[in-house]
Amino acid sequence: MLIRIGSRGSRLALTQAGIAAEQLRGPGVEIALVPITTAGDRDRTRPFGEIGSRGVFVKELEEALLGGRIDVAVHSAKDMTSTDADGLVVGAYLAREDPRDALCGVAELRPGLRIGTASVRRRAQLLALEPSLSIEPLRGNIDTRLRKRGERRLDAVVLAACGLDRLGLAAEIEKRFEPDELLPEAGQGALALQVRVGEEHVVAAASGRRRAPLRRRRRRWLPRSSRCLSRRGVADGTRGSRGRIVDSPRCRG
Repeated sequence: MLIRIGSRGSRLALTQAGIAAEQLRGPGVEIALVPITTAGDRDRTRPFGEIGSRGVFVKELEEALLGGRIDVAVHSAKDMTSTDADGLVVGAYLAREDPRDALCGVAELRPGLRIGTASVRRRAQLLALEPSLSIEPLRGNIDTRLRKRGERRLDAVVLAACGLDRLGLAAEIEKRFEPDELLPEAGQGALALQVRVGEEHVVAAASGRRRAPLRRRRRRWLPRSSRCLSRRGVADGTRGSRGRIVDSPRCRG
């Protein structure tokens, strides 16, 4: 059996697709990776809210599934909305890795630092921690944002720790924010394997016991529109904390 796995084309996305492929490989199973460019990949300049309201890194992968061009779509769970497109379902979630946000460039927040992030949630919470920070819009994949930190002479950037870990870039991390400092995105750290309804067996080898609990949390916590537009953070039992939802303070300015 050939399983065609669709993924965004970035280095991180393909690494994550490779992680999923290892879970799905078995006797008689062949894997083909199919890179797909999404709206969020094509447009690297406009704010997410101007690109589209439904998963700017998800829609094209879902269309490829519905069109029969791929058999499984691998998503970062935080990129998804609370509902699947008609005819699709998340058949499995892989074990969640470190969901925390990471500060790269400095070890602690200090007054007046220039920090790059395009996330409304991170901006709001960072300003709540230190109102004198200068938060500058910064988009792109992990390698691009790390490079732009130097090119634009930013003091630091804030990224998802799990992405840096998966790419072997943990050494770039100066600080991992605990949830009581900076609440992570809903679903951050988890990978979702989406399939066509009725074909959940394709990803059964990766489903384990994680599918039902994470599906319930997704419906409760993830926004209906793109997660990039949300100020909401979630502490999902991380490092002993109890699950909770918090709306970040509104951004200043």
